[in-house]
Amino acid sequence: MTDASAPAVIDMKTFWRTLGQRATGMTIVTADSDDGPTGFLGLSAAHVTADPATMLVSIDRKTHALAGVLSRRHFAINYLPAEAGPIADIFGGKTGISGAARFADGEWTTLASGAPILKSALGAFDCAVEDVIERGNIVIVIGSVLAAHSSAEGEPLIFFHGKSWRGVGTPA
Repeated sequence: MTDASAPAVIDMKTFWRTLGQRATGMTIVTADSDDGPTGFLGLSAAHVTADPATMLVSIDRKTHALAGVLSRRHFAINYLPAEAGPIADIFGGKTGISGAARFADGEWTTLASGAPILKSALGAFDCAVEDVIERGNIVIVIGSVLAAHSSAEGEPLIFFHGKSWRGVGTPA
C-alpha cells in the first residue's frame, strides 16, 4: 500500500505527455510594468470561483512578465481567437521579439487596471492580485476580476498534443 500523503514522483516526460492530452484554450497574460506592457503565452489560466469572480494564472518564475504582475498587482487574461496564431508565436517566444515590442502586432486597449487587452480576444478578464502561492518553479497568482470583455463570435485558438489548433479540430 502506498502512502497517499507522499508526493507522487513521475518523470517530466510522462507528466508533459499526459498533460498534452488535455486541450486548453490559449491565452496571453498581460500586465503593465515599469518598462511598459509585458506579457506571455499562458496555458494555465482558469477560474477559481464565480462568486466572487476570481481567476488564477500559473507563471514560471523565469517569465519576465512575472515582475510586472507582482509589482503592479494586476494582470489580464486574453482568450485568443483562432486567427491569433502569429500573436501566440510572438508571446510564446518563437519569434525572438521580446518586451513591449510584443505588443506591436494586434490592436490593444485596457479595461480597469491598465493591463493590456487584445481587442480581438474572444474574452478577457482584468484582475487585481489577491493571493500569490509559490510552488516549485511556478508562482500561482489569484486575482479578483475587476472587469471583463466578451466577444459573441469566433473560434478559439487551442493547444493540444503540443500544437496550436484553429477552432475545434482544425490544425492551425
